[in-house]
Amino acid sequence: MDYEKLLDKAYENLPDIKESTDRFKLPKVTGHVQGNKTIISNLHQIAQSINRPIAHLFKYLLKELAAPGELKSNGVILGSKISASRINEKIEKYVYNYVICKQCNKPDTKLKKEGNFIFMKCMACGAKTTIKG
Repeated sequence: MDYEKLLDKAYENLPDIKESTDRFKLPKVTGHVQGNKTIISNLHQIAQSINRPIAHLFKYLLKELAAPGELKSNGVILGSKISASRINEKIEKYVYNYVICKQCNKPDTKLKKEGNFIFMKCMACGAKTTIKG
């Protein structure tokens, strides 16, 4: 056999490659509006999936949404009507600022406070960057 035929045969025997390079999937918010309040039932699961404390994510959301809120063991109650798409947008912004490494774009980071600064340390590439408190 010549080289071209061997090459064709090798290509035929290669497995199909799945184009899914994203191993990190951010869950969407689930909840409902009840009167003038928005109830989010899965914020604890979202915080767990991005490996961040629920209190940090909750505090960020209250600030970004400019809404009062209450953190409960079974969910979160926000003091105003807010659409799920707007909440998801703010959570994606949080993930971009506080979870995704700026060097390698992986979510394998940890937050560490040193003095007056908060650092994001990447466990994948070792990068260390300061972030806004």
